[in-house]
Amino acid sequence: MIETLLSFFKVETRAELIWVIIGVGAQLLFSMRFIIQWIASEKQRRSVVPELFWWFSIIGGLTLLAYALHRQDPVFILGQSLGVVIYLRNLWLIYAEKRTARQSL
Repeated sequence: MIETLLSFFKVETRAELIWVIIGVGAQLLFSMRFIIQWIASEKQRRSVVPELFWWFSIIGGLTLLAYALHRQDPVFILGQSLGVVIYLRNLWLIYAEKRTARQSL
């Protein structure tokens, strides 16, 4: 089984296989945000970006960043680093808006 996976992913060690599995899992997490956004938009019949979209973005982005660091891919590292900052900023703005709304009650 392990040999088949090593061959399929074109890696030579179990450690490298683990990193490929982390990368695939991260990509799946990252992709879930689009499904969540699509479902939320369909329910409201308008374009919506729910808070969960940003949480999946951060979790997927950080995990992909760890994978990119392991692979030592500067292009991938730069892209994921910037993305994570943007996702965090969006969550910050969401929570700031919620705080302001609570204070005005």
